Amino acid sequence: MKIRDFMALYEEFCPKDLAVEGDPVGLQIGSLDAPVKKVLVTLDIREQTVLEAIEKDVDLILAKHPVIFRPLANLTDADSQEKIVLDLAKAGIAVYTSHTNIDVVDGGLNDWFCELLEIKDTEILSEEGLGRVGNIEPMSLADFSEKMKKTFALDHLRLVTYDRSLSQMIKRVAICGGSGGKFWTEAQAKGADLYITGDIYYHVGHDQLSQGLVGLDPGHYLEHLFVPKVAEKLASFATDVEIIESKVNTNPFFDI
Repeated sequence: MKIRDFMALYEEFCPKDLAVEGDPVGLQIGSLDAPVKKVLVTLDIREQTVLEAIEKDVDLILAKHPVIFRPLANLTDADSQEKIVLDLAKAGIAVYTSHTNIDVVDGGLNDWFCELLEIKDTEILSEEGLGRVGNIEPMSLADFSEKMKKTFALDHLRLVTYDRSLSQMIKRVAICGGSGGKFWTEAQAKGADLYITGDIYYHVGHDQLSQGLVGLDPGHYLEHLFVPKVAEKLASFATDVEIIESKVNTNPFFDI
């Protein structure tokens, strides 16, 4: 099978044109006419991921986060990001990115979050199609936070709240994978008691609380759910291609 045929199957589920305007999705390194027998699925492509891909002799990496997000001025080994691209090209490993299109698509990443957290009767959060809002069985913020930690095997969470008792009752939840802080006003407008997203800024947290919206920041790495879920999808329609889930932890933060 060629990469173009393999990715056509994936794009039947997650079309590229669902991506937010200007978002780099699709093939970023390599040739669509190259053969593919092994695919590595990962959230990020870092130096460790390149080594893993070479060690496992894969033909293609399917990543959520683009390895080339902004145009490269050069392609040398003097810059760490450029070296990643250069090393992949030298090794003959193609890279395909599925970024905001997997967030937007029906049955994609944000819907997987909702399924795991039992968020029901969902609707789209933003005009761009990112995020979801829905209802849960009423529970305290303390209980929901514990549910979140257990569901995603998280050691800690950042909560945006002035009430440290965590006694507020939560009935309606908005969620957006990645850095969705700018969508907090949409979450509030759609009646959410709680907004879950990564990378909430200090002053954005203040603004949310002034409007009565509690926040929960589990970190950007929550999107790691992409790896097993997309690997499962790929395996379901490409039985003659070996699908490998990356074992590299690319979370840049470490708690002590």
